Amino acid sequence: MGCNPAIVFPVTSVSSSSPSATPAKGLAVGIALGMVGAIAFSGKAIIVKLAYRHGVDAVTLIMYRMLFALPFFVAMAVWSSRGKPQLMRRDWLGVIGLGVSGYYLASFLDFAGLAYITAGLERLILYLTPTLVVALGWLLYRRGITKVQAFGMFVSYLGVLAVFGQEVKVAGSSVVWGVFLVFLSAVSYAIYLVYSGEMVRRIGALRLVGLATSVACICCILQFLLLRPMSAAFTVAPQVIWLSVLNAVLCTVVPVLLTMMAIERIGSAMVSQMGLIGPLSTVLMGVWLLDEPFTTGIALGTVLVIAGIFVFTRAGVRGSG
Repeated sequence: MGCNPAIVFPVTSVSSSSPSATPAKGLAVGIALGMVGAIAFSGKAIIVKLAYRHGVDAVTLIMYRMLFALPFFVAMAVWSSRGKPQLMRRDWLGVIGLGVSGYYLASFLDFAGLAYITAGLERLILYLTPTLVVALGWLLYRRGITKVQAFGMFVSYLGVLAVFGQEVKVAGSSVVWGVFLVFLSAVSYAIYLVYSGEMVRRIGALRLVGLATSVACICCILQFLLLRPMSAAFTVAPQVIWLSVLNAVLCTVVPVLLTMMAIERIGSAMVSQMGLIGPLSTVLMGVWLLDEPFTTGIALGTVLVIAGIFVFTRAGVRGSG
């Protein structure tokens, strides 16, 4: 999902019902919810790029985004904890660790990287997260990678390299730093996904998301208080405030809820396929709202990434079936 990066609901933790067993109306609603959620997630990069035009830095911008999102995630954590046993010490340590690595670091590195690269390239890099999860599984647990998965990975990374080459020609060497930061963001979120499985089974997916994202929000606020004077919070342009509210609600909280609702109707496997619209929507919104370039090379790279991840995820679904 944006993926996180954008904050993404861990779809692998939710029961994946069979689409064939879903009534036609529920299937249509589920697909619509999944697509809107994917597009809303992708809009985060557009809003961040718009905010950067008003002279704000990444530390201040992510502080505002998380400040406005915090009440929603606290409410989510409280609601999902009703009637559940209290968390043990090891549970809290796990929540804090996952919140820091999966949401705080992933979000901050993503915001920082967006200062140097286009929204379209950022989304394509984050879309590689499933391949990083599989790669980490191979490194840490010696889990196998099929030939079809390897082919899908090759195609998707080739697509990112194609778009990267186009941006370097236009924007220069600073793109390298931006790509590095966003790739680290994807790695950070992949680590969260790899290690969150046990926590999801123990305390529940929604509860984990609410608690871990609350931890991340607090980290972003503390980071601002440590690195910036308090006066910096009151000198930003009014547009930054409204864009941050929009980012927190429309591109953070709402997509999480829409994705959960979609999973309930059509299952996690099908919802993950809805995410294919994410990179394309980001590229198109970037061209429309940010005047980002759209060349033949960028179009080809985008197609390669989407096609590669489609092959990769389909191979994973068949392999687990």
